[in-house]
Amino acid sequence: MRRYHPLLVRLAAATVLASSVAACTIGEEFQRGYVVDERAISQVKKGMSAEQVLQTLGTPSTVSTVGNRNWYYISQKSRRNLQFMGEQVVDQQVTAVYFDSNLRVERIALYGLQDGRVFDFISRTTPAGGEESSFLGQIFRGVNSFNPFGT
Repeated sequence: MRRYHPLLVRLAAATVLASSVAACTIGEEFQRGYVVDERAISQVKKGMSAEQVLQTLGTPSTVSTVGNRNWYYISQKSRRNLQFMGEQVVDQQVTAVYFDSNLRVERIALYGLQDGRVFDFISRTTPAGGEESSFLGQIFRGVNSFNPFGT
């Protein structure tokens, strides 16, 4: 039987441990929604029809609920520093196109994260307190329901 040098064994163990920890600490960045194109936005002028705006900017992220006279193009950038942590919004831009009663562009406004709080336009559920579970809670729940025979 072959014996390995203790220093090599320790070095290999440290390498495996370091690579495991590094895999968990790699951050991610997410881009969601409408990616703002400055050139396209500059082409939208006062008096343009709604159809021309659709051809220039595309379908809006959301529309005002009363009269459909305000269109919103929403872009959001979020970051997660650790693999198992929640996301944090670092940038949000809302391009608002306001129409008059004839559906002609009245004005365009650009809003950023500094102009207000982050909000969710399409929320299908109301979050209830106590429903969030932590990473460790999920692990312990999985340990309790472990069945090696699959029945």
